[in-house]
Amino acid sequence: MSAQTQSQFAASLKRYYSFYTGGFIAFVIMVGILEMLGVPNKILGYLFLFATIMLYAGIGFMSKTADVGEYYVAGRRVPALFNGMATGADWMSAASFIGMAGTLYLSGYDGLAFVLGWTGGYCLVALLLAPYLRKFGQFTIPDFLGARFGGHLPRFIGVVAAIVCSFTYVIAQIYGVGLITSRFTGLEFQVGVFVGLAGILVCSFLGGMKAVTWTQVAQYIILIVAYMIPVVWLSVKNTGNPIPQIAAYSSALPAVTALEKQFNDKADPKGAKEESVRAIFRERAAAADAKLKGLEKDGAAFLTAEKQKLTDKLAALKAEAAPDAKAIEATEKAIKDFPADAAAAKKAWTAEKGVAARAAPVKAHAEAFAAGGKTPEEVEKNRSIAKKNFLALIACLMIGTAALPHILMRYYTTPSVHEARVSVFWSLFFIFLLYFTAPALAILAKYEVYSNLVGSSFASLPAWVSNWAAVDKTLMNIADINKDGIVQLAEIVIGGDLIVLATPEIAGLPYVISGLVAAGGLAAALSTADGLLLTIANAMSHDLYYKMIDPNASTVRRLAVSKGLLLVVALAAAYVTSLKPGDILFLVGAAFSLAASGFFPALVCGVFWKRANYLGAVLGMSLGLGVCAYYMYMTYPFFGVNAPKWWDINPISAGTFGIPAGFLGVIIGSLISPAPSKEIQELVDHVRYPSLEGDIDTKGA
Repeated sequence: MSAQTQSQFAASLKRYYSFYTGGFIAFVIMVGILEMLGVPNKILGYLFLFATIMLYAGIGFMSKTADVGEYYVAGRRVPALFNGMATGADWMSAASFIGMAGTLYLSGYDGLAFVLGWTGGYCLVALLLAPYLRKFGQFTIPDFLGARFGGHLPRFIGVVAAIVCSFTYVIAQIYGVGLITSRFTGLEFQVGVFVGLAGILVCSFLGGMKAVTWTQVAQYIILIVAYMIPVVWLSVKNTGNPIPQIAAYSSALPAVTALEKQFNDKADPKGAKEESVRAIFRERAAAADAKLKGLEKDGAAFLTAEKQKLTDKLAALKAEAAPDAKAIEATEKAIKDFPADAAAAKKAWTAEKGVAARAAPVKAHAEAFAAGGKTPEEVEKNRSIAKKNFLALIACLMIGTAALPHILMRYYTTPSVHEARVSVFWSLFFIFLLYFTAPALAILAKYEVYSNLVGSSFASLPAWVSNWAAVDKTLMNIADINKDGIVQLAEIVIGGDLIVLATPEIAGLPYVISGLVAAGGLAAALSTADGLLLTIANAMSHDLYYKMIDPNASTVRRLAVSKGLLLVVALAAAYVTSLKPGDILFLVGAAFSLAASGFFPALVCGVFWKRANYLGAVLGMSLGLGVCAYYMYMTYPFFGVNAPKWWDINPISAGTFGIPAGFLGVIIGSLISPAPSKEIQELVDHVRYPSLEGDIDTKGA
């Protein structure tokens, strides 16, 4: 495509998407009018969700293609600005849209590790990989590994690494889709997962990267509008300032800090109420601990004795002159729910012991590395561990950003190396818009909960509490622990994945804003899921099937295999998601650690070190991915192993060990085996240095 044609193409795209943006805003206004006319909220929710999905499906259908270059890399003609928007949508997954502000809400200062790691990672992308991979050309990251290191084994390990990290990541996206679908349509979560899956597939099935790219541009527009409107509205409502980034820190944060001090001051009426709840949690935790010790000592005999105590208590309650109906009901429930065996008892009582965390004082939102402890030494130790994990998480997220296959693939789609570099700038700009706003949203939402929900009556809880509790008790749960009829902060359980989606309801905004936010969250989850599923399917169809199994396969067969695998992988991911294997942010963080460990050492050494060779790549990728996956499996509670942590590093930052192992493997393997061939070293020179032609028609493209 000539420069003039490319310029005309970019101008047409700007015109089309300007009309699209105007149409979407008009649609939101129309739904707002319908709400004012009394149309039920459920119908409005269906309107938002299904109208946007049909829009994406329409773009996907119009972008259908049977051309290999269009299917895998969108014909390499996506302008930098639009590739930046598509990358922003691909990047701003359910974790960014749904989970980021929620994590900052729960973790305060410590949650900034995600903002710093994810944005800083794009500097590594621009400096170390994006332009060089675009200069190389071809279709996938395993493509580069196969050509750079020679042989099928580096390519195969690259395929495995791409599948592992992308599958982990896509589970989080489908979880977000299921969460949104179930909340705004009333479907069961497991059903909502598979309904949402249809929305994912319609975007990518027919047109591959071409369809995904133009759909993601549309999705970015929706998700950024959906994210910004409620935050600005909330900012104006609480502070009168329409710039949330200023209002949150100048007005809301000081108010939140003052309330935190009140909640922690036992002499203050609010603090005294909170302490009464915390004391109950401490008693429950101590009782559960005593039961666990008794179970460990006497086993089944202790279990029988504990159940007999409940039976005796029930008999005594019923024998009273004026039986307490509530106490009888609670005791009967305790007998009914009593663990059937020692294993079930250990699991239940360990969970019950965990309420000790809710007995802790309120963590200061703005305090860096706030840590509790019984002694000054214990506090300092916990603070040191928090610092260590903060830095480890930033490193893993930064390096993982520069190694995620579905992000790096986006830079194969630009017309030239120069456009790839400019595209990284636009990607970072569009991502910055959301990431700069997420901390402000966390503070404004916390101010709403602290000042309005805390201290309200259980008899008049807002509707959003029961609505979200019906979706998932781990996301929303309020119980009157001290039986005073008033909501205390310690009685509230709010999951981080709820904050963004529930913010309009928490703030009392019109339902049209809730529907808009749901549409934005859906756009974020769908856009990333599309890119991830396409990455997995392309790695299996192009690198495994075409490059290794059947090099003579026709174009029709190659695309058919890719689409078939896309469907299989999507169904497998939906099934795993229905089991709820973990929270969104952990799954995403795990994907980054896996990508950083499996890809980054081999990719960077492959670009910048000519001596890196076949054995080095094989050892580096195998060791990096293996060490990271092993540590994650051993320490993440979901798997039940619960092995001791290495240097107190959390499993989400397993890349702390995988990345050094990967570099050691590449270096040692390369030094103990012969240097790569002259042809491969020339390929490194070709990738590293610019050509006189401006790198538009690249080798292998």
